[in-house]
Amino acid sequence: MTKRTVFSALALSLALCFTSALSAQMQPTTPRGPDEGEGPFDRFIIRGAMMIDGTGAPPRGPVDIVVEGDRIASVRSVGFPGVPISDRSRPQGATYEIDAHGMYVLPGFIDMHVHTGGVPKAPQAEYIYKLWLAHGVTTVRGVPFGGFEWSLREKAASERNEIVAPRMNTTHRPGTGWDQGPVDDAESARAWVQWLANVEIDGVKVDGIKLGAYDPEVMEALISESKAHGLSTVAHLDQMGVVRMTALDAARLGMNMMTHYYGLMESMLTDYSIQNWPLDYNYNNEQNRFGNVAHLWYQSAEPGSDRWNALIDEFLELDFGLDPTMTIYEASRDLKRAMNAEWHEEYTLPSLWDYYTPSRRAHGSYWFYWTSEDEYHWKKFYQKWMHFLNDYKNAGGRVTVGTDSGFIYSTFGFEYVRELELLREAGFSPPEIFRSATLYGAEELFEPKGEPIDFGIIRPGLKADLVIVKENPLRNLKVLYGTGAVRLSESGEVGRTDGILYTVKDGIVYDAKELLADVRRMVLEAKEAGGS
Repeated sequence: MTKRTVFSALALSLALCFTSALSAQMQPTTPRGPDEGEGPFDRFIIRGAMMIDGTGAPPRGPVDIVVEGDRIASVRSVGFPGVPISDRSRPQGATYEIDAHGMYVLPGFIDMHVHTGGVPKAPQAEYIYKLWLAHGVTTVRGVPFGGFEWSLREKAASERNEIVAPRMNTTHRPGTGWDQGPVDDAESARAWVQWLANVEIDGVKVDGIKLGAYDPEVMEALISESKAHGLSTVAHLDQMGVVRMTALDAARLGMNMMTHYYGLMESMLTDYSIQNWPLDYNYNNEQNRFGNVAHLWYQSAEPGSDRWNALIDEFLELDFGLDPTMTIYEASRDLKRAMNAEWHEEYTLPSLWDYYTPSRRAHGSYWFYWTSEDEYHWKKFYQKWMHFLNDYKNAGGRVTVGTDSGFIYSTFGFEYVRELELLREAGFSPPEIFRSATLYGAEELFEPKGEPIDFGIIRPGLKADLVIVKENPLRNLKVLYGTGAVRLSESGEVGRTDGILYTVKDGIVYDAKELLADVRRMVLEAKEAGGS
């Protein structure tokens, strides 16, 4: 064996040991109780709602939405604002109803980048799943969720609605799950993908853990073989591999999507061909790693320049998707804000909080001595990053919503809403934001399979995945937070909006407030047990 093969085998072995240990340490997911969620029903009607359908079209209402089993059966306009509604014109025969007059209904949200917690962060997946559902997330793409077999079991249990959890799309790293040696050349890459296509896995994720997978010939084999089998491909092109495979390089090979920002700025560097790192840089020192990446803001092409526009044009031609996950890095530009988010006290497990705090071992806990200079560069980086995302969206590119929560003071569920707010800061209009959160995510999941979407917009025949919220989320995204939005009443009393009232997945109606109450109980019990 060559030295590179030995090293790749070692890296694969370590990664597999990690994911196996993660799934082994996860507690069995709590089964769905008889009082958790109502339905599915023979005929369930949401009455009188204002509908935001997920396509970017303007709201419309009042409408009655009829759900039969796990599918939307019909959407009927039943009148006009301010005009009494005639019951004779409305669908009848419901076995269950929700009076949604004055409320808003949206498609269930899709989170395109998630992991479950695992030891030492969150050993009970129920905690994470309920936070996702309570914030309207009905489909998640694990990149990966955790260990290979564990992920498959959780996906199947969710599909059968045996657990309270979103629908799961599973994506794994090269070599995961099989026992036929490392994936470090084109032949082994093709063989692994062929094997993967027969075990209910939806896609391939390539990141820096498998250093050999960044070799261009291996990447090309992974991508081309995945396409042949209808598997999606997504890349986390971190600093260890981006020197040989930028986002543009990956897109040219046929990669479906990039996640995070890695490889984006490197695709349009100006004075250098690779990032100009400090000469004492060490990737294993995470303050080096995350502190210096922000300096790409002044080493890459300016907005509107020829290099900038050429990259957008080529990404469009290649139908390349962007899943930015801005929320997971936001603490880097404002650490105190992230540390003091109002939901930590009641909704962040003490074990997760311990993981967030400065550590030289815990991934993403790189606050060894975080300075105002670090935050300055991250703020400048975000300005350029957001500018590119908005320009790409305006040119017709697809930008989706992902979170990668569980690191860097980013708590599950809450940070999904924060990602929507960051898209607004980037220049996306509220209808564009919800299109990214619903339709665009669904398209990214289904197009590699060559299939029409099965959820992601409100249409007859599609899955009954829906979000019901009392206030208008187009006017204020904050009403989607589980903690609501602060509001002063006409009588001068300070209160809060209600947040999401119901999340519907597969026609099953979950009370978002009950889900959040369960999470608060789990956090309180963990604190009373001494944080274990």
